[in-house]
Amino acid sequence: METKKILYVDDDPEIREALRLLLGCEGYETVEATNGEELLRLLDDTIDLVILDVMMPGMNGYAACAELRKRSPVPVLFLTAKSQESDMTMGFSAGGDDYLVKPFSYNELINRVKAMLRRYTIYGAKATEQTRLIRCCGNIEIDPDQCLVRQDGKEIPLTDIEYRILHLLASHPRKIFSAQNIYESIWNEPYFYTSNNLVMVHIRNIRRKLGDDPQNCHTIRTVWGKGYRIE
Repeated sequence: METKKILYVDDDPEIREALRLLLGCEGYETVEATNGEELLRLLDDTIDLVILDVMMPGMNGYAACAELRKRSPVPVLFLTAKSQESDMTMGFSAGGDDYLVKPFSYNELINRVKAMLRRYTIYGAKATEQTRLIRCCGNIEIDPDQCLVRQDGKEIPLTDIEYRILHLLASHPRKIFSAQNIYESIWNEPYFYTSNNLVMVHIRNIRRKLGDDPQNCHTIRTVWGKGYRIE
């Protein structure tokens, strides 16, 4: 089995040492960076996961993630002491896939890492399953073979989670998916009420990238009181 390579970014040397030991004990290859600028220099196609702090000197984690998203769909786990809901919203809006608050437990970190790598390998940019193109809303084409979304022939840079949500909805046109349906299907974890905001942020990001008018969304429609669907 191919060894997964994880790039972790934190300006605290104690956190970096802890991550080096925890991830190394699980058999992962690791690369470390101390700030956002260094992350962007080290990022390449061999990286399978990025663990990213938020509060760092120079370029903070949100800005670094936004820049990362311009060049890579690699999953990003924010690891930070900032625990407010608004902080989480900023992280997901910047392109993050998951959010873990310090202090964290060994088991929780490793479980999150394993789940994100599994999703990326099976459903994300590194998936290799051959299947047909999916078309939705006329000018939007989903290519499951390459895990790409194109609009009028132009590739749309979705994150792994965003791609999977759109693929799920497009695979079942007209079917209404509640926030709970989407969360449990994509994250493969039990749904809690607070998970609704996470789903909403990702839906909003997909709509923005596809150029939907916030007042008249034509790609992913909201069925008030029920959920979301693609027609």
